[in-house]
Amino acid sequence: MKNLALAIAMIVGSCFLTLSAAQAGLVGKVDLSSQTLTVIQNGKVVYRWPVSTARRGYVTPTGTWKPKRLHRMWYSRKYDMSPMPYSVFYHRGYAIHGTGAISRLGRPASHGCVRLHPANAKRFYSLVRKHGMGNTRIIVQR
Repeated sequence: MKNLALAIAMIVGSCFLTLSAAQAGLVGKVDLSSQTLTVIQNGKVVYRWPVSTARRGYVTPTGTWKPKRLHRMWYSRKYDMSPMPYSVFYHRGYAIHGTGAISRLGRPASHGCVRLHPANAKRFYSLVRKHGMGNTRIIVQR
């Protein structure tokens, strides 16, 4: 009986995440296997960009989140004050942000963040500001 209740709770919880993502005005869906970020605005795909996520020895966590904070420019205190333009922080210290290492986009190269071409990071950042953090979902999946 306890296992059945747990199973039902997990199913209901996963449906809630799916519904809340579907109802968001803006969704940034990161696909780790294809190293892409698909931007969905009001249910329609508007952009699909190459990204770099965690390289060997690091992890980009999977899940669904709302953005927590935005910074036009952030400097990583953990990684030698590396610049992180147009940062959208979504889980702990993980963010979607611009990078100067554009030649590495499309394959794993980061310490765990989702790196984008700076122009695309600026577009995504602007869309998050426009829709609001409460109406945005970040989904990271394999």
